[in-house]
Amino acid sequence: MPVKNFLTEEQRKQLQKAVRKSDCPRLREHALILLLQNDGKTYEEIADFIGCSYRTVAYWCVHGDPDDLDSLRDKREQGNYRKANEDYIQILLDVVKKEPKKLSYDFDVWTSQRLAAHLAKETSIEISATQVTRILRKNKVRLPLSRG
Repeated sequence: MPVKNFLTEEQRKQLQKAVRKSDCPRLREHALILLLQNDGKTYEEIADFIGCSYRTVAYWCVHGDPDDLDSLRDKREQGNYRKANEDYIQILLDVVKKEPKKLSYDFDVWTSQRLAAHLAKETSIEISATQVTRILRKNKVRLPLSRG
């Protein structure tokens, strides 16, 4: 049987405010999960109501801290750079400014795939080309279009 009314009045109001006013859709969803749990709904009922997985509900009911709204943010939105630490990102930002030919490559233009491969050799950290693109975009760096 689900526990009902486990949130304090202040926690409940803070979560309700987050549901109404947050610009982050995942934070709103996670706050709503906690509010529905507080109303005595089961994980299955919450998942059916919201339209998400049972596993998602279970995760946020256990890991969401009603006293810390930042704990309800999905860290993927901030960029999941667990492998790409600050040193990696700085090396990437330095390398992208260099011409590939000057680093003994036989191509003229960096692509995210080429950067990922180069940095894997240089740092032993392997991340996807998509992740390289995300890091560059976050740092307002655009790759030139490849010339064939």
